[in-house]
Amino acid sequence: MSHETVRAQLEERRRVLSLRMGKIGQHLRSPGDADWKEQAQARENDEVLEALDDSGRGELDALNAAIGRVDAGTYGECASCGHPIAARRLEALPTTSLCIECAS
Repeated sequence: MSHETVRAQLEERRRVLSLRMGKIGQHLRSPGDADWKEQAQARENDEVLEALDDSGRGELDALNAAIGRVDAGTYGECASCGHPIAARRLEALPTTSLCIECAS
């Protein structure tokens, strides 16, 4: 797969994830006008949304790093040993920076 194709796929994933995270953030910032019982349930939901937000931020960081490697011409090279990362591994984990041997 070409680096241009990989970059486009990573950017699209970043765009979709950013939209999702924006909605999560908007929900977390919106003031609640519900009664006490509904507020308690909303707070429980907020904990789940906060965990999703944290996870999304980690994924965005990984996507940005992968796009940086594409731009630098090092995408697909193991950051540890310098050997090529298997195409099947990159298909499964497009943001990985390690070959299977170094990741183990």
